[in-house]
Amino acid sequence: MIIGIGIDLVECGRFLDWSAFKKQRIFTKKELEYADNDNANSERHLANFWAAREAFLKAIGTGFGDDIAFSDVSVAHNDAGRPELLITGGAKAALKELSGGNVNIHLSITDQSDYCAAMVVIETK
Repeated sequence: MIIGIGIDLVECGRFLDWSAFKKQRIFTKKELEYADNDNANSERHLANFWAAREAFLKAIGTGFGDDIAFSDVSVAHNDAGRPELLITGGAKAALKELSGGNVNIHLSITDQSDYCAAMVVIETK
């Protein structure tokens, strides 16, 4: 059963002017390394990661705040290169409260020209 759907659209250029400090506060070390490995598209990767976070938070019906830190939701890639969400801390607690903890999280990310989008579907197992 689907218990949450979230979508987010981000302008890629939004991340061009962010300082290294701000990026380090928002993104995980692994996300920054992934983006830096493709320097020509670094900001596009960061926009994708941001959109994925926002889509997840919309799917669980909350936002960042005292209980959920930026680092509680991050994107990793499996061996095949498929993006996956890593949920920890307050985000994991909010997800467990919503679902009982036994879920599948589906993430789709796309980008075109100046925009990146992500969609998250959360379903109970």
